[in-house]
Amino acid sequence: MTAWNHIYEQFDPIAFSLGSIKVHWYGIMYVTALLVGIFVAKWLVKKDNLPVAQDVLDNYIIWIEVGVILGARIGYLAFYQPDFSQYLLQPWQMFNPVQNGEFVGISGMSFHGAVLGFLAGSTLFSMKYKINQWFMLDIAAVAIPAGYFFGRIGNFVNQELVGRQTDVSWGILVDGVLRHPSQLYEAVAEGIIVFIIMYAIRKRKSFHGQLISIYLILYGIARFSAEMFRAPDPQIGYVYSDWMTKGQEFSLIMIAFGIGLYFYMKKFGKKEVNLH
Repeated sequence: MTAWNHIYEQFDPIAFSLGSIKVHWYGIMYVTALLVGIFVAKWLVKKDNLPVAQDVLDNYIIWIEVGVILGARIGYLAFYQPDFSQYLLQPWQMFNPVQNGEFVGISGMSFHGAVLGFLAGSTLFSMKYKINQWFMLDIAAVAIPAGYFFGRIGNFVNQELVGRQTDVSWGILVDGVLRHPSQLYEAVAEGIIVFIIMYAIRKRKSFHGQLISIYLILYGIARFSAEMFRAPDPQIGYVYSDWMTKGQEFSLIMIAFGIGLYFYMKKFGKKEVNLH
């Protein structure tokens, strides 16, 4: 076997330590994902001369980032942890980075939970500032996959969300078992490929809400496909027969919602004004 197959044995998920605080590569990549998404959103507004003031965009980003972080964490615990009810009695424990007197950070984020938090933050912002949220969501639809790529790289370096057992030459040894590097498959499918498509079609939109609808559909398809190579969450297992994971179940819901939203916004949404 090659060094690639044994990369987990050679790679330390801890980037560096600040005293007793250990900074993981996962945390660094998560922050990188957020920053890249913000950078791309601002770059698109400037490049495409979109009619949104910089201060409005900055405020919008703050609102949705809070929603994303809250939604991702709460969603992970609600969707993937059978003992979620204990957090309802002590909700602060959801974000407690200290366990048994040791700083361990916060691990476990759900993308589908992040989507719900993102939509909640976007809706509340739009209601408060009287901004067309579908116009803002279309900007986010292009920026999100650019950042999401780094989030999946974070999963890989954190040695989590591992793939299903395989015999392919590029597999990664995890506890002595050769597995698909499914996190990298997802980084490419859900990040790079979806971003390329969204970037290519962004100027062809004919109504507000079109791009976010297409993004939900594309992400759902990419996630569903990539999870064919990902091992199910051990605390849940397969949710249907012996092949469908919880993530795939949520992805089907996302696809259906994206299709419904597309046709709803096409009929009732505000038409796009050609600024180019």
